[in-house]
Amino acid sequence: MTQPITAFGPDFPFAYDDWLSHPAGLGRIPAERHGQEIAIIGAGAAGVIAGYELMRMGLRPILYESGKFGGRLRSETFEGTTDVIAELGGMRFPVSSRGFYHYVDLVGLESRPFPNPLTKAAGSTVIDLEGETHFAREMDDLPRLYHEVAAAYRAALEEHADFTALQAAVRARDVTRIKRIWDALVAKWDERTFYDFVTSSRAFQSLGFRHREVFGQVGFGTGGWDSDFPNSMLEILRVNLLELDDHQRYIVGGVESLPQRLWRQPAECAHWPGGTTLAGLNGGATLGRAARIARNGARGFTITDQWGVARDYPAVLVTCQSHLLTTSVAVDEEIFDQKLWMALDRTRYMQAAKTFVMVDRPFWNDPDPATGRPALSMTLTDRITRGTYFFDNGPDRPAVICLSYSWMTDALKVLPHGPEKRVELALAALERIYPGVDIRSHIRGNPICVSWEADENFLGAFKGALPGHYRYNHRMYGHFMQSGMPPQQRGIFMAGDGISWTPAWVEGAVQTALNAVWGIMAHLGGACHPQNPGPGDRWDELAPVRLPD
Repeated sequence: MTQPITAFGPDFPFAYDDWLSHPAGLGRIPAERHGQEIAIIGAGAAGVIAGYELMRMGLRPILYESGKFGGRLRSETFEGTTDVIAELGGMRFPVSSRGFYHYVDLVGLESRPFPNPLTKAAGSTVIDLEGETHFAREMDDLPRLYHEVAAAYRAALEEHADFTALQAAVRARDVTRIKRIWDALVAKWDERTFYDFVTSSRAFQSLGFRHREVFGQVGFGTGGWDSDFPNSMLEILRVNLLELDDHQRYIVGGVESLPQRLWRQPAECAHWPGGTTLAGLNGGATLGRAARIARNGARGFTITDQWGVARDYPAVLVTCQSHLLTTSVAVDEEIFDQKLWMALDRTRYMQAAKTFVMVDRPFWNDPDPATGRPALSMTLTDRITRGTYFFDNGPDRPAVICLSYSWMTDALKVLPHGPEKRVELALAALERIYPGVDIRSHIRGNPICVSWEADENFLGAFKGALPGHYRYNHRMYGHFMQSGMPPQQRGIFMAGDGISWTPAWVEGAVQTALNAVWGIMAHLGGACHPQNPGPGDRWDELAPVRLPD
């Protein structure tokens, strides 16, 4: 039987899903450490997951949150409803994200196929480029040009990345083969862009500029990828290789339910009585913003919150985006090595914007009398909306339209504008694609919008590594391995998708959270069960390849 693709490596091919599911558990800490408080800065996916696992080991995680609980797992409810939601952050989750779905199953959430272009969940797709519109229910319905673009990208992957062999190694979890192929690709492609990868391939060179342009607008899965053209190709290869852009699902009721439920999820714990929860250990609410992180000698760290209250901890986990460590939180400079500070400061975050409206019902399913087609379809376009998605809650219930999901330059076009103006811009674009379709009369309530770069608690949506950033990522990702560090730099850990190799995907937050759990456990004198070694136990064997400085 063919094994499924999972987010196994390729940089650090450790089986997090196996570590999580092993009956021996993740590890233990010495009894004299039980009940000790550990500071966690940020109550997003990484912070809550790490807190949950550290609680199970018998520690008392204390969470600080400067903004909204859940971080970029943010599900906002439309006014007047209890369960009609807009997913402002993460909204589609590939089934290859085994670590993420471990917690989805743990808290009893349901997922369904996400309505991506050309999927059954979408029903139908419209591609509108340069004023030319194509309707399709599946790939075969599109003109030859689109098939040529798809075939060219597949050929480019084979030519430049030995893709079939590499994906077979990931599928088989063959560490030796993965590292043999991937480590060579790191050296070859770290300093070259996604656009270079496409244009230097023989397949795309045999085609015209129009093919590359269409590829940038439509992409290889969920929409246009031209905003990623300047990124290091390694970022894109990981997405392709681990099927992060395939077989995606959404969480029924909103993905923010995951951190909210895990916060209140009773667990069997060392030290703590049965039924203990993170919420209970935190008095039912997080602390506010962490304003300062300082060393306090042999005792560890002092965290001072926004109200000037200082608390001491033997270890700290930081899950906020890295730029906040120089703009929002005052951090003693000697806590991090200067090379790590360079990595944290040079991390590049991409912009992203979404505009949602609630409508009275899924009217887009109404057939056009002349063509029999749905009135509206999932839409990819070069217009300001870029991607438009439809969420059906049932024939007699309010539904949701994501009028626009855009990145980088397209996201900046709407940055100065309020929700009403953003909706007007989106509607004007869609009315050109669907003349005569009345969207406006179906809108109910107020729109919901987000620009992550405008939020002082984020300063961007997600990391997008530029060419040459692999070394920076290596420093951040491997920071949980601290035995060789000077004493003043030990005991503070980092997690989040921006620290991971897979930015913008929650699986990266899960995996780095688990790395930090191992690191904190080891820092406090604990260890994994011999039959269930953790990521730090296998670091020497599996560590990401190191490029020379």
